[in-house]
Amino acid sequence: MAQTVNTDSVHTIQEVVVSGFRIAGNVWASSPVQTLSHTDMERLGIRDMGDALKRFAGVQVKDYGGVGGMKTVNIRGLGAGHTGVVYDDVQVGDCQSGQVDLSRFTLDNVSLVSLQVGQADDIYQSAKAYASAGLINIRTLEDSDTAGRLSATVRTGSYGLLSPALLFHQQYSRLRIGVYGNHERADGVYDFKLKNGNKTIRERRSNSDIETWHGELNMAWQTDSRQILKWKAYGFTSHRGLPGAVIYDNPHSAERLTDKNVFTQVFYENRLKPRIRFKTAAKWNYAWTRYSDDPAGGYKEDTYRQQEAYLTATLWCEPLRELHLSLAQDYAYNHLTMTLPQASDPTRNSLWTALAANCHTGRFVFNASVLATNITEKVKLGQASGGFHRLSPAFSLQWHCLRHLRFRLGYKDIFRTPTLNELYYTGVGNRCLEPETSRQWNLGATYCQTFRQTLQLSLTADGYLGNVTDKIIAVPKMFYWQMMNAGKVHQTGLDLSMNIERRWGGKTSLAVTGSYSFLKATDRTDPADVYYGDQIAYTPRHSGAAGILLHTSWADLGYNVLWMGERYSLGYAIPQNRMAGFADHSITLSKELRVFHQQLRIRFDLRNLGNKNYEIVRFYPMPGTNWRLSISWKGRGKVKR
Repeated sequence: MAQTVNTDSVHTIQEVVVSGFRIAGNVWASSPVQTLSHTDMERLGIRDMGDALKRFAGVQVKDYGGVGGMKTVNIRGLGAGHTGVVYDDVQVGDCQSGQVDLSRFTLDNVSLVSLQVGQADDIYQSAKAYASAGLINIRTLEDSDTAGRLSATVRTGSYGLLSPALLFHQQYSRLRIGVYGNHERADGVYDFKLKNGNKTIRERRSNSDIETWHGELNMAWQTDSRQILKWKAYGFTSHRGLPGAVIYDNPHSAERLTDKNVFTQVFYENRLKPRIRFKTAAKWNYAWTRYSDDPAGGYKEDTYRQQEAYLTATLWCEPLRELHLSLAQDYAYNHLTMTLPQASDPTRNSLWTALAANCHTGRFVFNASVLATNITEKVKLGQASGGFHRLSPAFSLQWHCLRHLRFRLGYKDIFRTPTLNELYYTGVGNRCLEPETSRQWNLGATYCQTFRQTLQLSLTADGYLGNVTDKIIAVPKMFYWQMMNAGKVHQTGLDLSMNIERRWGGKTSLAVTGSYSFLKATDRTDPADVYYGDQIAYTPRHSGAAGILLHTSWADLGYNVLWMGERYSLGYAIPQNRMAGFADHSITLSKELRVFHQQLRIRFDLRNLGNKNYEIVRFYPMPGTNWRLSISWKGRGKVKR
């Protein structure tokens, strides 16, 4: 009788749409966190990972110009080595330079980009995630629908840009498969005008061509409601010219860089009980780099190979309703080989152990963690460093004092391990280097309120104090340079962010966003130095971003501006080292169409409306006014049973 179907009548109900405002994670968090979703990036006309991070408060992105220029991230003046990167739950590393080039990550298959500073509320993470002052989390798209999806994108634009991409998702019962591929090429040639001393240089940027291939294969097996197993295979290769610095009127450069990177990772999670969770991951990574140049002294070529094996496991439990605990253990094996004369070919073994707690009661949320780091090294030639061993504490506290107002306080003591280049690079490395230590306090407030279900206002303000000791710098020693622990930096800063969104009905909205950063990061090494108390290199006192986005049923129209105040190319604040501030204005127009039940999106971006060849890095002029046209198609398939 239970299987009998009553066919007497059929009732159809109308579709119900529930809409509301999404409250940014930065408002709820106990420490500063900023996010951008895939939809946000599409509507704002964000082109690449560096462009996305420039919109976050407290972030400086070093951009060497051109379509394929390298991009590294500096958070609150700490340097790129203090910034960690997580890609789909697993840490990305570069033991050679300590900096991850974010230009190798495209946005077509990215669902979320977030930046966390200090102690996070989420303690269910790997031990290595605690080992950085700031953490960039990149999560790729996972189709949550039961239907398959195929999407294709083609981009073209200034400087010979052509970039096709293909993304496919399919659900086979409990198995989910995703495939992504991207190719990009550009000649990168653009006119520029640059003032160098009393001269004005008018030339064409050359040797800035690029060709890249990027592919990923993702599989996820949902064994039951409690367990999931994920596997990722990643491949990337690039061939590019390094245009070099424009020194006086010599824009010529013959430097070339070839990168190849392959990694595979496996992730497993088991929700053992409602109050106990366990996850683990394993990764193997191989990176190959060839640098070549043809200077007057003759052709030069160097090759570098990195191999990494990484294991992580985290256990999370909830012994009490108000208390969460986690224990994480990570291990990494790194090996670097170089073709340089007298190369040391170092091997590094790293262990990280993290114990963390999260307690929430009434109007308070408290997080605390302690990280134990143990690193040992050995070399093929010469003597290895003595290793690095240290405990690093951190905590954050949030007080929900009023309905819409929260205060937060945080502290983090962390250190940056010297990179293998800094320790062992032939003629430059110093095997006696100490870790670069950072201690930072953060005090902030957040406010968010919705008015009549049509207007939302959210504000955040975070002030911070920090000190960096044993800063690793390059200093001249007779006829060569050498890495030394010779620096102290004091930081005082303020990060502000604002978001206002107004809605009319369900299809029209206006969003205004803004961020501002003030950072005073001064050298405090030796009062006898002439540059004592000066701002450190490439760190502006003032920077920010603002945007306006109008969303309608017909099209999306956006305007954005990124601006940066004056700064100095060296840590000596004299007029010869001064770099002028700049503002980069851009507009984006996009329209979504429905063609035979398929989704078609057309987007046009126009950047640098002022046509200024401003510099982010000294003597590396950025392109003037440039454009990009993107056409994306998304189709739907059927679930495979």
